[in-house]
Amino acid sequence: MDKIKKKYFGTDGIRGKANSSSMNAELAINIGMATAEFFTRGKHKHYVLIGKDTRLSNYTIEPALTAGFLSMGMNVYLTGPIPTPGVSALVSSMRCDVGLMISASHNYYTDNGIKIFGPDGRKLSDNEELKIESIIDSKFKQLVKSENLGRAKRIDDAGGRYIEHLKSKISPKLRLDGFKIVVDCANGASYKVAPKVLWELGAEVIPMNVTPDGTNVNKKSGSTFPNNLIKKVLKTKADLGIALDGDADRCILVDENGHIVDGDKILAIIATYWKKNKLLNKNTVVGTIMTNQGLENYLKQKKIKLLRTDVGDRNIVEAMKKKDFILGGEPSGHIILSNQSATGDGILASLEVLGIMKKQNKKLSELSNVYQSYPQVFQSIPLTKGHHNSTKLISLLQNKLKKVITKNVVRSIIRKSGTENKIRIMTEAKDIRLANSIAKEVKRILKEIN
Repeated sequence: MDKIKKKYFGTDGIRGKANSSSMNAELAINIGMATAEFFTRGKHKHYVLIGKDTRLSNYTIEPALTAGFLSMGMNVYLTGPIPTPGVSALVSSMRCDVGLMISASHNYYTDNGIKIFGPDGRKLSDNEELKIESIIDSKFKQLVKSENLGRAKRIDDAGGRYIEHLKSKISPKLRLDGFKIVVDCANGASYKVAPKVLWELGAEVIPMNVTPDGTNVNKKSGSTFPNNLIKKVLKTKADLGIALDGDADRCILVDENGHIVDGDKILAIIATYWKKNKLLNKNTVVGTIMTNQGLENYLKQKKIKLLRTDVGDRNIVEAMKKKDFILGGEPSGHIILSNQSATGDGILASLEVLGIMKKQNKKLSELSNVYQSYPQVFQSIPLTKGHHNSTKLISLLQNKLKKVITKNVVRSIIRKSGTENKIRIMTEAKDIRLANSIAKEVKRILKEIN
């Protein structure tokens, strides 16, 4: 949960229902103007890179953002559909002052959002976001004179630039010849680049969900719905499957037997290999409060520390930067390799695992079957009109659950969602029956206090 109360920004940029008061063209133009004002430092010409995924509402958000920046004198580079980590990479390599990604990540197409990256390709800090918020709400923004308006330009080779960036970060000797890979692009931002980079590296590629129509992004596909990918991997006898989300900053893998390899298992694979080869700086992995206890126990056996942060890849990145750690991630598949990228990158993380499979000549099932995950039960409780104060409701829930939790070996995480108007509850225990019984108790208590 964010410790600083913000009006527009959540745990991962600004997000809301498309064409509603929380995400529309009017707000987008103000975000563009405010961000331009914040990042204009000096009298030289400034540049912004704007990427997007495949949502229908991007046709309203992209031109509005562009107009906001142009009116403040910034030149705009438009990439078209590109993964979020592609924006992070190109904002730095193309010497831009700021980068923006228009996407609601894994959410349904009716949502949209805006993520902002500084010139180093990193997401903004809380203080930077607060300063931009204050500019958004200010009535007077310093528009430039008509002769100083910015220009907009389409970057036709943005996808190719990102592919070459990915190749530059992996071992130059990595070839994927002999691999059969199914890749589910969720009809999102990676629908062109993900199959292409895998094919260029030598793999036999079976692409799924690569025909976006503006309304099918994440629809029964991608990292939040791997069922069809599992079927395809088994049917084609592929070596593995890769499931990306709408903006490809996260990935979930499927092994050759059709078993899901989530973000925690991906962290285990990479951490084990890096530790063995003395690549894991300070022998530490950064996770979140949602990281499975099974992973923590496994890492401890391998003499690797786990540092937990609040939910959100931005919190992980900040902790990694502060302590100079290079590996972190979330169960949802946000994997940050900070020695290779400034943000989570689903394609890059997949390539790292493929490289380890190749070097060790092992199947994904062998590499991932290293610990037993603790059962986790998830609940999402919509906040009603009577629950304006989510902090108070969470505190009440936590206090009433204390006695139950103390009696058992259980973790219960209760938090306000950073992307939706809901309270999210995760209950974890060694035994699934115990986890389910605690989840039922949560429901009972909610009815009691509602």
